[in-house]
Amino acid sequence: MEQIQLRTWRFSHTDAQSTWQKDFDDTDWERVSVPHDWSVHEPFDRHNASGTGYLNGGVGWYRGHFSLTALSRSDHDTVILKFAGAYRNSDVWVNGYHLGGRPSGYAEFSFDITDLLADAPDDDLVIAVRLTRQELADSRWFNGTGLNRPVYLEVHQALMIPDYGTTFTTPAVTADQATVQIRHQVRNRLVNTHLVTVTDTLTRLDTDQTVSLTHTETIKSNEEKVVTSSTVLPQPALWSVDHPHLYRLTTTLTSDSSDVQSTYTQIVGIRNAAFDPNTGFHLNGQPLKIKGVCLHEDAGVLGTAVPASVWTRRLLALKKMGANAIRMSHNPHTPALYDLCDQLGFLVFDEAFDEWENPKNKWWQGHNVYPPKFGGYAHDFPHWHAADLANMVQRDRNHPSIIAWSIGNEVDYPNDPYANPLFKEMTGNNDANKPAAEREYNPDRPDTRRLSVIAAELAKIVKANDDTRPVTLAAAFPELSARTGLLNALDVVGYNYKEHLYAQDHERFPTKPFIGSENGHDYAAWRAVTDHEYVAGQFLWTGIDYLGEAQGWPIHGSGAGLLTLAGFPKTPYYLRQSWWAKTPVLKMVTVPQGTLHYPWEPLYRRWDYVPGSVITVRFYTNCQHLQLTLGTTPLSAPVYDAKHGYYETTIAYKNEPLLVRGTYQGARVTDTLVPVGAPAQLHAAVWSDPLAPQTADDDVYQIEITLLDQAGHPTEAEQIIHAAVTGGTLLGLENGNLADTTDYSADYRRTLAGHLVIFVRSTDPARTTVTCQTNGLAPVTMTLQ
Repeated sequence: MEQIQLRTWRFSHTDAQSTWQKDFDDTDWERVSVPHDWSVHEPFDRHNASGTGYLNGGVGWYRGHFSLTALSRSDHDTVILKFAGAYRNSDVWVNGYHLGGRPSGYAEFSFDITDLLADAPDDDLVIAVRLTRQELADSRWFNGTGLNRPVYLEVHQALMIPDYGTTFTTPAVTADQATVQIRHQVRNRLVNTHLVTVTDTLTRLDTDQTVSLTHTETIKSNEEKVVTSSTVLPQPALWSVDHPHLYRLTTTLTSDSSDVQSTYTQIVGIRNAAFDPNTGFHLNGQPLKIKGVCLHEDAGVLGTAVPASVWTRRLLALKKMGANAIRMSHNPHTPALYDLCDQLGFLVFDEAFDEWENPKNKWWQGHNVYPPKFGGYAHDFPHWHAADLANMVQRDRNHPSIIAWSIGNEVDYPNDPYANPLFKEMTGNNDANKPAAEREYNPDRPDTRRLSVIAAELAKIVKANDDTRPVTLAAAFPELSARTGLLNALDVVGYNYKEHLYAQDHERFPTKPFIGSENGHDYAAWRAVTDHEYVAGQFLWTGIDYLGEAQGWPIHGSGAGLLTLAGFPKTPYYLRQSWWAKTPVLKMVTVPQGTLHYPWEPLYRRWDYVPGSVITVRFYTNCQHLQLTLGTTPLSAPVYDAKHGYYETTIAYKNEPLLVRGTYQGARVTDTLVPVGAPAQLHAAVWSDPLAPQTADDDVYQIEITLLDQAGHPTEAEQIIHAAVTGGTLLGLENGNLADTTDYSADYRRTLAGHLVIFVRSTDPARTTVTCQTNGLAPVTMTLQ
């Protein structure tokens, strides 16, 4: 099978009646590279919805011109046009023929265009796609708009495996041997019956060791037959979070009486994952606490068209923090992200829906500000939920990283819209400002018992497509849902922010494993995991800041993450790292005494205050025997705060270095804060990491900018950085400042805490130069090589 990614398209934000026609004149349209999110190329506008980041949607068209002669095809070949997703309400035409579309912006969909190519009048294959997102408050977070995921042309030989036609399972796994079962749907498009041989070769990626399985079946013309092979693999290289060993599965289809041969490849892994109601989660027979984060799909200036290399940088930072799991919130994500989770060793909860048959409140004037708007996927759920859920499971079921299928997020949110007489008044996580009428029981609202019926249907769909993984759901109001039957259809029960219910509900449902499907960052929530063996783990809300779900203009995103939109750690990152990491952590953070009023307020990596002022210093560490020195003066050891999981002390500020020493497993660890001067130099470095896997988007480079003082220390200065690129394309600058409404299309942006990141695309890095400059400092010019 040959696959060609269709990257170069033409785009217009206007809606003309004849745009779908093959001969439509699109010469003056904007040239764009797909994946492409048009929303981030337009200004922030406070009249748009806060929930989706104050960015625009509307109607847009993409037209692609592709050469048919570039396709290596022959008689009986099948040509497929595949979209990994397109947000939203897509309609597709090929050479003027209307093929259909998909309302969901997350589902993968494809069309067989073989017959259309036979009637093509020339070499120019024209694909036209119309997308519409006119309800700007169509979601509770930013989803972007456009062809924001890859588009492919696939050429399948006459002996072919259709989409999702291969299933790889490992029914029995130990350290000594693994039973491997491979199931293919094989289609014969030849004119006669053939004896078809299916050869599967498993190649271990790190050693090139191989094992082959062969099975032969008689398949009639235009028949599709299931071919199954199995073997016992001795001494398998097991996939785990610390050692994510992978195999390449190469499948070859050959015929006894034809020279047709087809080859398919994909990456798979061998592992055993299981949830136990009393002992939590086990990977390959060993207990493992799930240290997870929830993630939305955008990356600030890049919108939801995020290159794999950008995800790599972010995931490696989360891995260094100690995270070992990702919850795909609250929809299937782009395929490349799952590939990276396989390669880097992240467990995955794959999630299908945020709402079912009725819409949730969509905040559009600030979070939890009434009245809400409605709309979104609930409009399409009755007609499309079965197909979209099956698509997620079929698409992703061969990923070793995926350990559970989530059928919904907070569908039981109080009075949003479901209600129940068991609670005369219901208040959820963020409902302090709800009008009284929105909290009180109303018999005319949909009854929560309806949710149990839907959950049972969705669980049945999942099991029909994959019975090797558990079904779960993220419950927002288990106080009620545990009494109405919503949990009955679940194999693993997910609770959002309801750690106080674990003990009593574990007794009520002794056969149900529990996990924190969404949790706050406080120490008590983590202790609820470590203190209860039966709790499998937790997923923090969130790992990374994201656009949308904003508090109100000019804030255009959520700051709940441990990384900024630019991918830089915030100081709470180091606190979480001190609880989760298996490596030494020792970081000091500071703030003037008496200025903290709420637990979530930030502290800073700074040491430049007014002499004599009293400074609160916290120590995020997993080290022992802390010793503190200011200049040459020893200070009293900081005191451990068992309630919050850190050490703390107060110090009268002096303009001298602050040094702390500790020990970790017998080794000495230190951290130092020094007085920092004004910015004196601009430092620019292309991000690279020896652990980063090769990806299809390695033409995207990330340049990290830091403002340094004269001694080379990072400052927290905020200055405007201008970027100019020759021999490549400037994709944008991101600082992570959620209050900065500078157009994302601008070639400048102000640093945040002395940092920002510049995204550049280049196919020839040795010939691409990037010049960065700011007032008062010498500019920096660099090549990407």
